[in-house]
Amino acid sequence: MNRPLRVAIIDDDAGMIQVLEKHLVKIGYEVETFLDPLEATDAVTHGSFSIVITDICMPGLSGLDLLKDIRENSPYTTVICITAFGSVSSAVEAMHAGAYDYISKPFNLSEFSLVVNKAAERYTLHREVEQLRDQLQQKYSMSNIIGKSPGMVRIFETINRVARSRTNALIVGRSGTGKELVARAIHFNGDRAARPFVAVNCGAIPEDLMESELFGHVRGAFTGAVVDTTGLFRAAEGGTLFLDEIGDMPFPMQAKLLRVIEDHQVRPVGSTERIGIDVRLICATNKKLDVAVERGEFREDLLYRINVITISIPELRERQEDIPLLVEYFLHKYAEQMGRSIPAVPRETMDILLRYPWPGNVRELENVMERSLLMCDNATIEPGDLPLAIRHYEPALDLQSIENARLSILDLENKYVAHVLKKTGGDVEEAADILGISVDAVKARIMEAQLDDGLIPWSKP
Repeated sequence: MNRPLRVAIIDDDAGMIQVLEKHLVKIGYEVETFLDPLEATDAVTHGSFSIVITDICMPGLSGLDLLKDIRENSPYTTVICITAFGSVSSAVEAMHAGAYDYISKPFNLSEFSLVVNKAAERYTLHREVEQLRDQLQQKYSMSNIIGKSPGMVRIFETINRVARSRTNALIVGRSGTGKELVARAIHFNGDRAARPFVAVNCGAIPEDLMESELFGHVRGAFTGAVVDTTGLFRAAEGGTLFLDEIGDMPFPMQAKLLRVIEDHQVRPVGSTERIGIDVRLICATNKKLDVAVERGEFREDLLYRINVITISIPELRERQEDIPLLVEYFLHKYAEQMGRSIPAVPRETMDILLRYPWPGNVRELENVMERSLLMCDNATIEPGDLPLAIRHYEPALDLQSIENARLSILDLENKYVAHVLKKTGGDVEEAADILGISVDAVKARIMEAQLDDGLIPWSKP
């Protein structure tokens, strides 16, 4: 059950205070009263009350002076001022000083209740917004980007620098590497954190709707435009617009985006008016934009504008030392959601995770950890709890892996036999034909090397 909102009433009229206190308690508020405004100052200016109701004209300290102290020291407190009949100038001054509302004497209790209840709704909504903003900042803080590899350390350093600036940034990385997470970290760790973060995937918007989506439109601009819309740039006013997969933006739209970046203005579709904007732009792509420029698919001048700072996110297979950290992080995350204890990951399981190349990057690893937590029946995640494709993955045979592994001739032969069998789907006859040896020789090698039938299926005699 939620605790009742605390209300302070400050008035030098004891009779008025008694009536208002009795009424507010009756309708569900927790009330404290003060006859002396000086006595009330410390209590009401340090956030201990949700709502303060104060008379404006009081001896010792005016309600306006008290209001200013509250606004300076407790900005979330909602203040209602009580004014004498006809004191319109005082009421106007109170509103300019930050009062939520005012009520003029004499007033009836139903009118008073309406004003207080609306003030309570405003306070509650304001606090909920602040709590959500705090949760977002916590969710997208630097601590939620996991990694200790040199590449990730450089990214942390870059995020810290970029977050404090208003410079446009380009984030480059394969799908699943966490480009949006980095973009949000830049936003929520900078001075725009209290303003909107608006994310849009350029590849998901139809070409004929993209201009309207980004810049807005006026009513009647085209069939179906029945009302004015602001567009995503204006929706992000004062904050950050994240354009994901910028490389998928149609070429004609690139020129219009360039104009907006240069002029800091947007022109809604169907309008002749340009509207000024204050938006920090962060773009992301999994494409090589310099190659797209050479092919005539991306504007070179736009590339210069969006990549003042470039953040390249390495693929997961390029930062193996981060995999154990990520595994631990995801297991904690999903164990908490499922109400389960956190399972251990034995060395055998971790070796499999380290061996796999993770083409889907961090996103794929997260999905695998969530699935494995559901599949495991005990306090550890065993190899059998991992998906079959990961459990039975064998690296492709290449010269670099051979040199690094320092294999003997026999091991090399076995590795190549396993490679060919995998390529043929376990067809021993086809493998024998490729290897230039008999079917019996292939089967003998399988038996001799004790190759895993589950890993390399083959047709037994």
